[in-house]
Amino acid sequence: MLRDDGGVREKSVYVRREVITSILEYATACHPREGILLLRGRIDGERVFVEEVEVPPLSTHGLGFSSFQPYMLPIDFSIIGTAHSHPSGILKPSATDMNMFYGIIMAIAAYPYRTERNLAIFDGEGRRLRYEIIDLGSPRKKR
Repeated sequence: MLRDDGGVREKSVYVRREVITSILEYATACHPREGILLLRGRIDGERVFVEEVEVPPLSTHGLGFSSFQPYMLPIDFSIIGTAHSHPSGILKPSATDMNMFYGIIMAIAAYPYRTERNLAIFDGEGRRLRYEIIDLGSPRKKR
């Protein structure tokens, strides 16, 4: 959350449709194991733009967990967070998720991974953030 004049304001998060599709398809491919991806994008003041995903090097996909070694990442300031799947279908971060938080946002895709309704984005305190889907050349859709 960003503070402005004593009030609390939420980050504005914008996600490209291709990113949503990639996260959901990757989660489906990894099921029943958890999958993990890096979110790449940019931050412009209070606005966060998620523009692409990347598979982290040497990532681990297990039953009930997924991880990667942050020290294996190159210095890349375009990595703004992570996305991972919850095969359990629970669309909220666990205590382990919060302890392993990397970046400024975290996306979780929950089973059955069919639509953007199976995806949520959270801040570093575990609060769910609203996000808008960006289709290049078409109006935005709020989630």
